[in-house]
Amino acid sequence: MTPERFHQIVEAYGADPRRWPQQERAAAEVWAAAHRIEADAALAAAAGLDAWLATDKVDPADAALQQRIIGSAPVRRPGAPRRKLWWSGAVVAGVGVLGGVAGALAVSFFVLTGTVQQGHESSYLTSSFGGSSADWSGE
Repeated sequence: MTPERFHQIVEAYGADPRRWPQQERAAAEVWAAAHRIEADAALAAAAGLDAWLATDKVDPADAALQQRIIGSAPVRRPGAPRRKLWWSGAVVAGVGVLGGVAGALAVSFFVLTGTVQQGHESSYLTSSFGGSSADWSGE
């Protein structure tokens, strides 16, 4: 511990060693014990400032101030977010239903169009596992 650092600690944290940084507290106390005259002068100056700062008291807010603060607080309406959440869920469900209907109509359109025009099942509608109308055995 250097004298400069001891003075910095006392000026920043006061004369009470309990307020000093824990990692430097022991070294500062050892330095103060070894350099008693210089440490006592610094601690006396800091103790006067500590005593003056300790006299400052803040009274709690009275009831009128508390009511003004509470009255000026913004009002939160819990009903509005639920409505928005309900509508967004209904919209998502509606889009899903419409997508399913559109998909079913598209598939039925292609199936009906392929069988009516050609009179038989189109080869692109079946897989080779389900039986193909084309014979590939000669190739």
